[in-house]
Amino acid sequence: MYDVVIIGAGPAGANAAIDVSNNGLKTLLIDEQPNAGGQVWRMKSKSVLKAPVTEASEKGDDLRALVATSGVEVKYQTRVWQIEKSDTGWLLGLQGDEVHQIRAKSLVIATGAQERVIPVPGWTLPGVFGLAGATALFKEHMQVPGRRTIVAGNGPLLFFVASEVLRLGGRVSAVVSLNSRVDWLKAMPAMILKPSLVWQGIKWIMELYKKRIPIYWQHGIKSVEGKQGVEGATVCKVDQEWNVVEGSEQYIHGESVCYGQGLMPAIEATRLTGADHHYDEALGGWVPTSDQYGRTSINGLYVCGDNAGILGAYAAPIRGRMAASAVLEDMNVSAKSSVGGFKRARKFGLAATALTIPRSGLESFITEETEVCRCEGIRRNEIDHEVITGAKSPNAVKSGTRCGMGPCGGRFCMESLVLINQSRTKRTREEIGLPTARPPLRPVSMDELSDDLNYDDLPIPGVSPL
Repeated sequence: MYDVVIIGAGPAGANAAIDVSNNGLKTLLIDEQPNAGGQVWRMKSKSVLKAPVTEASEKGDDLRALVATSGVEVKYQTRVWQIEKSDTGWLLGLQGDEVHQIRAKSLVIATGAQERVIPVPGWTLPGVFGLAGATALFKEHMQVPGRRTIVAGNGPLLFFVASEVLRLGGRVSAVVSLNSRVDWLKAMPAMILKPSLVWQGIKWIMELYKKRIPIYWQHGIKSVEGKQGVEGATVCKVDQEWNVVEGSEQYIHGESVCYGQGLMPAIEATRLTGADHHYDEALGGWVPTSDQYGRTSINGLYVCGDNAGILGAYAAPIRGRMAASAVLEDMNVSAKSSVGGFKRARKFGLAATALTIPRSGLESFITEETEVCRCEGIRRNEIDHEVITGAKSPNAVKSGTRCGMGPCGGRFCMESLVLINQSRTKRTREEIGLPTARPPLRPVSMDELSDDLNYDDLPIPGVSPL
């Protein structure tokens, strides 16, 4: 029995684990990756023999060193596939070298964010990457997606991806931003709280202009073109709500496309616990209902990091330490707490997240024949039919089409399904609701769950006499 189990070894989860362990609690840290750091401070692949030092790599190395020298027990390359509340705390099903169960008195969920990618015609072609997926490729493997890359979407991640393609020796055909220049100017007063990050963003944009790489402000990708792979993309202007402006199309050549529409809290784990959730647009979408320190509606369950609301890497370590202080206080452990700076970090994070909030017009990019659910091959016209004929909730649409029933569990298609639902029914996110949370959190084979069985040991009777 552990005192505390933390799911997620990014900046938030790892800092929470270090703090509770340093104060004498038996602590287990679990992550799917080979080491701590999460997405933002991801460790380089072993195949990368030499790499330039960056701020992210330095912070990641520092964090990994702290975890390694702490008393935290770690299970890397391990997935949590089941979470249950028990009389004594929590029961978790793990899948790593083997499938087994562990118990904990308290549980901290720090599963971070997932990317939002709204489908367009051609988005399933080889050579199309999500913006967050592209950053994982850059940080871990130092590889570029293709010879010429079209970078499209909205929010700060857009310009980071473009800069990384250039830094790693690739070419950027164009940057296509749903945000306008005015959107960025509105965000600046709050973002200036972190001047080093603002200056870094300005340098990224200036480098693009210096290299004569076009930036299409207030534009989006209408379709990705190609037969066996990406050959280019058709882009178009959008209005203030991001509706497609017909007749404004332009074609851009490229062998890869990196695009996405911001990040959403990864709440599958907290939903499986049965904790209360609510919709908060400013925090990126549905979030677990919690106090400032991460206490949820269930005793012994805490959240920290971007799964508790998108506030970014600046706020993540602080939120991890805040959750740790809550755990220690609730377990009557006397400890000194150092959690200053959260208000500034929150204000900066909210300003950056505001640039990624989806607008109603995103739905106009999903044509009737666009595949929305990649796992099950469900197109928009099938979802439209279900909604028009009375399927008002995600569960109802799932029942009629299987949209969201594939291996990803709806993580990639549910946002698009809800945008379509909103467009057709004019209902709010709260009225549409969320699909039912069901285990497993990640696919796990029945063979791994079942006990070893030797059929020769079964007492099978002989052939019955005639």
